[in-house]
Amino acid sequence: MVEICCGSFYDALMAYKGGAKRIELNSGLNLGGLTPSIGTLEIVKENCNGLKIVAMVRPRGAGFCYCDEDFYVMERDCIELVKRGADGIAFGCLNNDCTINQYQNEKIIYIIHEYGKEAVFHRAFDCVENPYETIEKLIDMGVDRLLTSGLKEKAYDGRFLIKELQQKYGDKIEILAGSGINYKNAKEIMDYTGISQVHSSCKEWIFDNTTKGQNVSYAFGIGENEKCYDAVSEKLVRELLKSVGE
Repeated sequence: MVEICCGSFYDALMAYKGGAKRIELNSGLNLGGLTPSIGTLEIVKENCNGLKIVAMVRPRGAGFCYCDEDFYVMERDCIELVKRGADGIAFGCLNNDCTINQYQNEKIIYIIHEYGKEAVFHRAFDCVENPYETIEKLIDMGVDRLLTSGLKEKAYDGRFLIKELQQKYGDKIEILAGSGINYKNAKEIMDYTGISQVHSSCKEWIFDNTTKGQNVSYAFGIGENEKCYDAVSEKLVRELLKSVGE
C-alpha cells in the first residue's frame, strides 16, 4: 500500500488520478499537517470514488501536547470527520515530557472505533524517547496503524528502527513508514524493513506570483521555490507506485 499525503482537494485528485488507493487528508502541510475542512473531505469523496481517506486531526502546528481547549476541538473534529465518511483518523497526543497522553489518545481511539474506522497514530511517535515502550502502549490502546520515520528526520535514516519495530510488533500493529520516501528509495526501504506500506507526499512546486509583494511575503518555500506552493504530482505518484510494483 502506498499512501499519499494530501493537503487539498487538488492533491487528493492528483493522487487518485495517479493510481493511489489511500490518502492522508490534511490542511496546512507547511505546518506539518492540520485538520482538513469537512467541505474538503466531502468533495474528495464525491470526486474520488473508492479512494480510502485517512483524515488528520491536529488543531495547530508545532508539537503534540494539547491543552483542554485544543483537545475539545480535536474530539469534535474527530466525530464530524468519521460521521462524514473518513475511513480513518490520524492523530497523536503527547504529554509535555514526550510520553503518551493515555487519557486523550484513548478518547480519540474510542470515537474512531465506535464508528468502525481505523485509528492511525502519526509521527508524534517520532518525538518519544522510548519507542518500544510507546508502541506497546499504542497496541494495548487498540491503535491500528503507526506512521513513523523511525525517530529520525527521514525514514531512510530511521530504517533500522523501523525494521526492529516491524519484526517485534508487525503482527500486532501495521507499520507505515513516512518522511522523505519517494520512487527512488521506497522499494529499498520496504525490502530492508519488511514493511508493506509507505507514506509519501510526491511533491512538486507550483508557481504563484502573488506569494510576495514589494514589502510583504507569504512564502514558505525557499530559494527558487520562494514564490511557490507545494502540491501532489500525479506523475510522481505513478512513478512511486511503479517502483514498488503496485
